Amino acid sequence: MTLTTDNILLIGSLLLFVSLLAGKASFRVGIPTLLFFLAVGMIAGSDYIGGISFNNPGVAQLIGIIALCFILFSGGFETDWSYVKPVIGQGLMLSILGVFITAVTLGLFVWIISDFSIWEGLLLGAIVSSTDAAAVFSILRSKNLALKGHIRPLLEFESGSNDPMANILMVVFISIILNPGKPVWSVLPLFAEQLLIGAAFGVFFGFVGRFVINRIGLDYEGLYPPLAITLMLMTYSVTSSIGGNGFLAVYLSALWLGNQELLHKRTIMKMFDGLAWLMQIILFITLGLLVTPGHILPVIGIGLAVSAFLIFAARPLAVYICLLPFKMKNRVRGFISWVGLKGAVPIVFATFPLMAGLEKAEMIFNIVFFISITSVLLQGTTIPVMARWTHVSLPSRVKPVTPADILLSEPFNNAMAEVTITAASPAAGKKVIDLGFPENSRIALLRRDEKYLIPDGQTIIMPEDKLILIAGNKKILDFLIQEICSLKQSE
Repeated sequence: MTLTTDNILLIGSLLLFVSLLAGKASFRVGIPTLLFFLAVGMIAGSDYIGGISFNNPGVAQLIGIIALCFILFSGGFETDWSYVKPVIGQGLMLSILGVFITAVTLGLFVWIISDFSIWEGLLLGAIVSSTDAAAVFSILRSKNLALKGHIRPLLEFESGSNDPMANILMVVFISIILNPGKPVWSVLPLFAEQLLIGAAFGVFFGFVGRFVINRIGLDYEGLYPPLAITLMLMTYSVTSSIGGNGFLAVYLSALWLGNQELLHKRTIMKMFDGLAWLMQIILFITLGLLVTPGHILPVIGIGLAVSAFLIFAARPLAVYICLLPFKMKNRVRGFISWVGLKGAVPIVFATFPLMAGLEKAEMIFNIVFFISITSVLLQGTTIPVMARWTHVSLPSRVKPVTPADILLSEPFNNAMAEVTITAASPAAGKKVIDLGFPENSRIALLRRDEKYLIPDGQTIIMPEDKLILIAGNKKILDFLIQEICSLKQSE
């Protein structure tokens, strides 16, 4: 069956529906959801019952780039700075040095055991060197796994921030292979350009995004999520067009925006959370359709060897070296090493050599696909067991709650009070967004001149306004009344 404009919506919706049903089943059997999404795409492909013919790496790459932007933006936007601050040093070591060590170690191993050149081996190592954000986020959250200390924020920060480094290394190694006559050090400017421009534009678009979202004054709350999507796509496209790393820029801009006071922040976050899941499903189905299962069989031998070396040697070595300066038990390092999941990101990266026309591009793609499957199947299914073996798990009833968990859950408005603004109140004359309300609290209603208003972030609080405040509990409510607004509760 060939995809056409007449049947693509029908086929696409059926595949999504089947994927969602398969995802529901995966919770019961303990297999990671993402593997079911991938299986749906493979079964629907031309080699199996679906018979869908899809052999377009360019389209797959475009879908992959867009999907990764959503996944990285969602991960960065949900990351609270106070949540990751204690592990920022460890996370940066893993996401930068750890990716480099993994890529080089695995690349040398591939060079030794195969007919790959040194640069082809390093390219393969770079493609699978990062921890997949989509796989880590979905597995940690779907399994409701409670971890001791700061292990979870470290894993989530590493997985969300290390894809850009892997992407940069991949671009550099492809450039070296395509230009064999040039000295190796000639790619150093390319490396610096990707890193520095990506970081600079990520911060820049973060500042711009905050200003635009808070000041544009759109008439409908439902327009703010599309605005955030527009800013995200603009961040990637502008950064990439001038030689920077677009993925790094998207992640950093989202990390900045997620830690600012924004209009309709909860609405934007919930929308991106849902779209990130949708993009994961679409991405895995697309990659499942793209792969030809018959082409995987010839690379099973080298695939098993590379996958085993990555899981049991290259990743543990990188984690141990990166975390050596930090006070940490070896069993904790072992668990962190085990959660070095591979998923859709390496497969998307493997389409870049295909588009560049490299000699071993198809073999690299098939090996990477096999590595991703084995990683999700082996590591993804055993994370809870490994957490118990390494004594890093906690009972689910004491699972730490992250700021994103609060925003993404329905608010528990158990406390309410009516307050009257005075001329001396610090809140008088300020916009609602500038008041610094804690999460899970808001102004439900505002009464002014015998009229009732539903305020938004741009509403200016005036003296003699009566506000109805709602909060998750009495403690938060008292904080609102006494510390933020310096108000007296109405009689």
